Amino acid sequence: MNIFVSNLSYGVSDADLRELFEEYGAVSSAKVIMDRETGRSRGFGFVEMGDAEGQKAIDELDRAEYDGKVISVSVARPKENNNNRSGGGFRGNRGGGGHGGNSGGFKPRRNYDNNNSY
Repeated sequence: MNIFVSNLSYGVSDADLRELFEEYGAVSSAKVIMDRETGRSRGFGFVEMGDAEGQKAIDELDRAEYDGKVISVSVARPKENNNNRSGGGFRGNRGGGGHGGNSGGFKPRRNYDNNNSY
């Protein structure tokens, strides 16, 4: 069973998370998710353990206080592959911004050359 744990204190490590859940049974893996750019915890993680032990851990740890914060513990849902979303940030928004070409009402300057007669 894959378990989602959120609202973790930023000081909680993989080992801390594993230790917390080992009270309920054997833990296959425990991972606190870190921000790639800052290296700081994002405040959530995942724990993999057997179904019966996992359900007991969810029942007892959901809304429990851990390291000064009330954590939320639930069955992890698979990440949705939603192709309709733009992906956030600026990736999906191709337009906007800037003053774009000639649309501002200004005519482009003529290229005056000494060889041309006017």
